[in-house]
Amino acid sequence: SQSKHKKALDILDSLLQNYDRRATPTNHIGKATEVAIKLYVRSLGSINPDTMDYQVDLYLRQHWFDSRLNHPGLLEPMDLNDPNLVKALWKPEVYFPNAKDAEFQYVTVPNVLVRIDPGGAILYMLRLKLKFSCMMELSKFPLDEQYCTMEIASFSKTTKELILRWKDTKPIDISKEVKMPQFEISTVIPSICQETFHIGNYSCLLAQLHLKRSLGFHMVQSYIPTILIVVISWVSFWMDVESVAGRTTLGVTTLLTVSSKASDVQAEVPLVSYVKAIDIWMGACTAFIFAALLEFTFVNYMWRRGKKKTMYFGIESGSRILENQKDKVEDFLVPLSQINEDNEESCNQANNVAMERAVKKSSTEVNRRGQVLLMKPTTKNRRKSNFLWKVSKSQGDDAERRTALNMDVEQSNGEVRMLKSSSDDLIKESSISEFGLSHCKLALQIDECSRFIFPLCFLIFNLLYWSYYT
Repeated sequence: SQSKHKKALDILDSLLQNYDRRATPTNHIGKATEVAIKLYVRSLGSINPDTMDYQVDLYLRQHWFDSRLNHPGLLEPMDLNDPNLVKALWKPEVYFPNAKDAEFQYVTVPNVLVRIDPGGAILYMLRLKLKFSCMMELSKFPLDEQYCTMEIASFSKTTKELILRWKDTKPIDISKEVKMPQFEISTVIPSICQETFHIGNYSCLLAQLHLKRSLGFHMVQSYIPTILIVVISWVSFWMDVESVAGRTTLGVTTLLTVSSKASDVQAEVPLVSYVKAIDIWMGACTAFIFAALLEFTFVNYMWRRGKKKTMYFGIESGSRILENQKDKVEDFLVPLSQINEDNEESCNQANNVAMERAVKKSSTEVNRRGQVLLMKPTTKNRRKSNFLWKVSKSQGDDAERRTALNMDVEQSNGEVRMLKSSSDDLIKESSISEFGLSHCKLALQIDECSRFIFPLCFLIFNLLYWSYYT
């Protein structure tokens, strides 16, 4: 075997004596030399969004035919890694146009190999560490897909002398161990291109990497937390209208939380002049929370306005009724101590308090008789009916006689007549403000509607968002 190897080296030395490494292998026949290229990607780093580049460790394999190295005495492939012998051969002058940085590997020896097959077929392989530029389009971040390219081109030889093409079988091979932290390699597309300059046309090859961003990290860190924050902001719709501190604290806290989360997301991506998908999401979540806070502001305003109107009209009309009817109302009242007993409605409480104040403003004669006219809801249906209650005290009897009548009081021919009526008619006939009660009801209705409208709108937004960006 040593004698065969020594004989092969002697044959190579004899071939190189008349070998001109400056001329292409097909220069003597006036044709362009065709070089087939194959890439084996050993490692692939993640794309840096700040510098918009990625690092690749690859093997560049170039195949061509050189008839000048054909010799019948060469029976087996001969491998050469001696730099001096490699320099003595003609090699394609290729480079990577979109590479920011390139480094030839020397550990532990120069990572280069030239294999000469019997018949003159040449394999030229070297290992390179490259940093390629990848201009990212972040309008759909983090639901984006990136297309990064590795470009190989002839540096000095035009298409008249050198033509590059991809190897027929699997021209781009990626190691199974390659794992990118933020992206998944979807496809690798090889293509042929041609660069045109003022001095001529140059052959080039493109390897396009189709990368899909992994959504798991952003789903856990961005989307799910903000969804939960928006849902938590809806809890205020089930809270009491008068719970100002609780509802305000909840709204402001959720608003600040989603704003802080949006700032954290912005710190992870470079500043760009256009709107990203994550910006749309964070903006929408902020808008939903802010809308919930505005809803409470409006509801609380309507509620307080209704209570003020009810209180005002209750005092004025109650005083007038007592002055006109103080000698005729003898059969229906309750003690003032029981005005707010079993009353859970704030607006009705406002009516009772108003009537109590009206009694205190009325004549001393009525106060001495211990008779008071007021409205009080029944236990079974406080929203639909109101009762007139009365207590009559005798000078010698401390017991209280209480009567409840679902009646309306109307004056006719100087006498008190009782007619069956609804609570709305009673309010109107008693001059208690229906205007104030309507504001309270409207506030409650807005809260009830918001419990369904806000989740429905957020669901519709999600359907539109995910269908568009995915």
